[in-house]
Amino acid sequence: MTYSRLRAATMAAVALVAAGPLVAPQVAGAAPGNPGAPRYSAGAASIGDPYFPDAGNGGYDVQHYDLDFSYDPATRFMDATATITAVATQDLDRFNLDFRGPEISSLTVNGHPHAFTRDGQELIVTPRPKLKTGQTFTVVVRYAGVPAVVTDPDGSIEGWVPTDDGAFVAGEPQGTPAWLPTNDHPTDKATFRFTAKVPEGLTAVGNGQLLSQRTSDGWTTFVWDSTEPMASYLATITIGNFVVTETTTAGGIPVYVAVDPRQVAGSASAVAQLPKMIDFFSSKFGPYPFASTGAIIDRAPNVGYALETQTKPVFSGAASVSTMAHELAHQWYGDSVSPERWSDIWLNEGFATYAQWMYTEYNGGASVTQTFNSSSNYGRAASSSFWQTVLADPGPVDMFSSIPYNRGAMTLHALRGKVGDDTFFRILREWAANNRHGHASTADFIALAEKESGQHLGAFFDVWLFQQGKPTTW
Repeated sequence: MTYSRLRAATMAAVALVAAGPLVAPQVAGAAPGNPGAPRYSAGAASIGDPYFPDAGNGGYDVQHYDLDFSYDPATRFMDATATITAVATQDLDRFNLDFRGPEISSLTVNGHPHAFTRDGQELIVTPRPKLKTGQTFTVVVRYAGVPAVVTDPDGSIEGWVPTDDGAFVAGEPQGTPAWLPTNDHPTDKATFRFTAKVPEGLTAVGNGQLLSQRTSDGWTTFVWDSTEPMASYLATITIGNFVVTETTTAGGIPVYVAVDPRQVAGSASAVAQLPKMIDFFSSKFGPYPFASTGAIIDRAPNVGYALETQTKPVFSGAASVSTMAHELAHQWYGDSVSPERWSDIWLNEGFATYAQWMYTEYNGGASVTQTFNSSSNYGRAASSSFWQTVLADPGPVDMFSSIPYNRGAMTLHALRGKVGDDTFFRILREWAANNRHGHASTADFIALAEKESGQHLGAFFDVWLFQQGKPTTW
């Protein structure tokens, strides 16, 4: 992302005396191997991420989301059916989804209608029959109304943000449940399909590949399919009046770019360089991790940022070359490899910022070392508040400030100097390859850096990631 603003119940077992050893009777609904305990329990109502304590849920693993909806920008009304396919990871008698969206008219589990309750962002479902570990199940939620706009701890907005000709749809870090019931945490990735029906003349642009586009009775339906696993915060189905171009990179990757007509001139250079950026980053970070790429450049002046939505970053205004480079680099670092906890956000933003510096140098601008030493970065005074936040735990208010971005990038450049270019770029490539379509933590990165370099880097990472103050030796 780039910003302009910175139970435990116990049952008594009854012993029976028989010819032979004492045998505990089978308790109805008892857990195998533990006959005194209930077999079924509720999935956790949260993943347990301290930055967003209500986000995510336990007890299941989502495999696929399928959203079929219509949206009319004139009324801001959405009529939607979400189908969620998941696998139970425990014996479940209740589970939650994250959903801040419109009024629900019906909900089924495996075709059976069920009652449900809502509490804040929690959609609480009690399936009957209950679900067994390893069982695949399907939840269908039908809802209609005006999707929500979500405000983050730092005051920014996300979710389903209305524009003058459609909707700007962005989800980092907690906006996707505004319009789609999800398990809303980066550690539960799934595939997605969107079937979007919008007034004729408008375009709906989603992640992945466009499977079909058809117009009938004044409405156009777009079907987008994202076959690679994706974190829910990276999903988009942005709607508006767009100029669409379709090309390929030199390496043969399809490129789909949708630009609001009012942003065409201001974004021309960034759009023209998009294929070149993908090929440059592929040479440094390893193969591009998805089947397609592109961008969505909209006009949403009240948003004020760009976001690395998977395969097609979204921009709320004209895209600059440096911002385009940042968001495309996220496809490796942030999208394919997502953070295990939101406190690991420097692994997203520091990596993308460093890639942005690299592209600037490659494109004939300032060298990475010059940028590192600039007044926006290491050249800041030691007394600056910039150095007083712990990089590895910036908190929900500062997670999208300059701290994870600039100090994260500086950490990487300092690491490059510590281990040498060959080892440094091998670390970056291995990080992308080993965690492809998954998630990882700061501890995982430190372990990889030490393995690939053969060095003990505890003191290095301590001063750059875990201490306050401007690093002076490392």
